[in-house]
Amino acid sequence: MTITTVTSREFNQDVSRIKRAAFNGPVFITDRGHPAHVLLTIQDYQKLTEIKESIIDLLAMPDAADVDFEPEKLNKHIYRPEDLD
Repeated sequence: MTITTVTSREFNQDVSRIKRAAFNGPVFITDRGHPAHVLLTIQDYQKLTEIKESIIDLLAMPDAADVDFEPEKLNKHIYRPEDLD
């Protein structure tokens, strides 16, 4: 993946070349030296915005009943009093 950076002026002067560059990776378009826009192919955009499982779905674990988990008991103190003197 190649990241291309062009100025707004370059983008306006040669849109076709910039669109072709987007097939190799994102194109950052700057305005007064600062990134202002990003041009992506529709496939790259869809990959970024596809719906993934929510944290609620992941935590629900519908097959959790099939998991055997017995944590070991702690033999050590998990805290210690702090001497503030």
